[in-house]
Amino acid sequence: MTEVLSPPDADAAAREHAAWRAARERELRKPHGWLTPAALLWPTATPSRLPGLPGEWWVDDRTLFTRPASGDTASLVGEHVEPDGPTSIVVGEGRSQILGTFLPEGRAAGAEHEVAVEVVLRTGRYGVRPRDPEAATRAEFDGVPAFDHDPAWVLDVPVRWYDEPDAVTVGAAQPRLVHHVEVFGEVDVAHAGTVTTLALTGSSTEPALLFTDESDEVAPWRVLRVPVPGTTADDADGPASGTLRLDLNRAVNLPYAFTRFGTCPAPLAGNHLPFAVTAGEKAPR
Repeated sequence: MTEVLSPPDADAAAREHAAWRAARERELRKPHGWLTPAALLWPTATPSRLPGLPGEWWVDDRTLFTRPASGDTASLVGEHVEPDGPTSIVVGEGRSQILGTFLPEGRAAGAEHEVAVEVVLRTGRYGVRPRDPEAATRAEFDGVPAFDHDPAWVLDVPVRWYDEPDAVTVGAAQPRLVHHVEVFGEVDVAHAGTVTTLALTGSSTEPALLFTDESDEVAPWRVLRVPVPGTTADDADGPASGTLRLDLNRAVNLPYAFTRFGTCPAPLAGNHLPFAVTAGEKAPR
C-alpha cells in the first residue's frame, strides 16, 4: 500500500528530508569520502611501484605488502605502517581498510591535502585505492541531483523474514568481480495493480534494498537502507516486524556512481521494479 501523508505531516516530512539530504552531501564531501577515489590498482606477486603511490607493493601468501622505494618523494605514514618496511596488511573478502596516508610532493601540509591509501580484497584479489581530497570529482562537486520529495513514494510493504539467511553470489560494478551476500528476507511492492517481490540483503537488523527500475534519469542501480521498527543492531533474535516502510525518497547512489573506481555489489537478479521510481537520487554523471 502507499501511504499519503496529510498536508502538515507532508510539510514536516519534507523538512526532515531536506535535512537528511544536507547531511548526506556533507558526508560525501569529506576529505576522504566517496568523491575522492582516484584509481583502483591491482598489485601482483612481483614488488613494483603503483602509479601515484610511494613505495613498492606486492602480494604474497594472501597478504599485501609495501615498503619504501628508492626515489620516493613522499612517505606512507600511519598507525599500522612500518616506516622502514615492509608493512603487511590482511583484509577479509569484500572488506576494506585505510592503511595510511601520504602527502604528495608540492602540497601544503594538512589532512585536507593528504591522500589516504585504502586496501580492498575483491574476489580474492588485493586492490589499492588512493583517496585524494583534491580529486576532480570532489573539487567539482556541486551536489547530487535528486527528485523532489514526494510522500507518494513512502510505501508500507509486507515483509517475510527468512529463518536462515540465503547465501547468494552477485556481480559488481567492476568487470570480473563478484560479491558474496546474504539474503535475509523479501518484501512485496505493489504499484499500478502489480506486485513485485524484492530481496533484502545487508543484515536482518539493518536491511538494504538494492534495486533497478525503469527510470532513465538514475544510475544503473541504487540502494535503500530500510529501518526495522523496534530493532537495533544488538538484537540477536532479529526483527519481528511484519511490515517495513520503504521511503524511496531516500534511495541513494552507491559509490560506483560517483567515480570509475567503485567495486559495489550489483542487485540480485530479479530485484527490478518494472516502473520508473521517480524518487531519490538521480545519476550524478
